[in-house]
Amino acid sequence: MIRHSVVFKLKDQISDSEVNDFFIELKKLTVIPGVQNFECLKQISKKNNFDFGLTMDFKNEAIYEQYNNHPIHVNFVKHIWLNDVADFMELDFLLDNPVVKK
Repeated sequence: MIRHSVVFKLKDQISDSEVNDFFIELKKLTVIPGVQNFECLKQISKKNNFDFGLTMDFKNEAIYEQYNNHPIHVNFVKHIWLNDVADFMELDFLLDNPVVKK
């Protein structure tokens, strides 16, 4: 299982209405086959400069790659993400990592 996580900050000049529209479009990624446990998150810590986060899980790396190349995701990144996001960090974790001993 892959957990795809992204923390991000939207551009300062984006209005509240545009922020709402951004999240409406973001949630459309859930229709892409293989997306599981999708969550949008609001950062409350002052320990970093990011305001929001999102997480989603994928059964395996192949399904995650299909998501990355899916036209809905590609279109979202090209037409919305790149226009609205000021900064981000992407983290992709292997869940049930065999290296980590229980």
